[in-house]
Amino acid sequence: MKVLNFGSLNYDYVYNVDHMVRPGETLCSGGMNTFGGGKGLNQSIALAKAGVPVYHAGVIGEDGGMFLDICKESNVDTTYIRTLEGRSGHTIIQVDKNAQNCILLYGGTNRRVTKEMVDSVLSDFGEGDILLLQNEINEMPYIIDKAYEKKMTIALNPSPYDSALDDCDFHKVSIFLMNEIEGEMMTGHKNPDEILDYMMQEFPDSKVVLTLGGDGVRYRDKDQAFAQGIFKVQAVDTTAAGDTFTGYFIGGLLADMPVPAILERCAKASAIAVSRAGATTSIPTVEEVETIQL
Repeated sequence: MKVLNFGSLNYDYVYNVDHMVRPGETLCSGGMNTFGGGKGLNQSIALAKAGVPVYHAGVIGEDGGMFLDICKESNVDTTYIRTLEGRSGHTIIQVDKNAQNCILLYGGTNRRVTKEMVDSVLSDFGEGDILLLQNEINEMPYIIDKAYEKKMTIALNPSPYDSALDDCDFHKVSIFLMNEIEGEMMTGHKNPDEILDYMMQEFPDSKVVLTLGGDGVRYRDKDQAFAQGIFKVQAVDTTAAGDTFTGYFIGGLLADMPVPAILERCAKASAIAVSRAGATTSIPTVEEVETIQL
């Protein structure tokens, strides 16, 4: 069984601010750092640090050498990363004094995936292999359709949730990993129970993971339901918390761990991540998760 993450690679320009910039306001930043990120790259790093061999597929620009270095340092296979002329994707991230963030995303080369590239990458994968997707690249409906034809197990983090997902056949998705905002946009419901009820009605054969910030996480499939609280830490930067959770959740499934144990380990890994600055740099290794006391 192989794991393929077909996703984004972004430069994250992170600005420390007292509060989020308001319309018409000019605000001085208390600091600025540049990190390698993107939901795709973050989740590949999380998978690798959770002990899962992972292939990353995506498109970088001529400025994207740092992404290849980050992947190689973290044991993420870069065979399926293509380089094109132009600029890589990037984000401008504001992090306030309460460690909350807001993100402006520029797609760059992440939006230049072609059907030919999808066919070429997926030709090396087949039945039983896992495909992880987010919504920061183009050709999402085509990728889902082709992976489903090959009987791959598709895991989707529908973030950011926008109209690009309207043409995706969610019935081909086996694992949904989303937060309460994405859950509301998918279902039209705000209440976690109602979100999960809707998902089970519409996608009864799927696993659904719903993260709820400070209220922890809820899990549901057709046979069982579980909840897990958070580990309280001093938050520094929440940017990669959800991506860390995603990587560790899939890692737990592959290790055949019971779902409650998976959720507990995911919550601990995410707590460690938010206590550190940056995206990929904040994600803990499985050894840290097992040894650090929270």
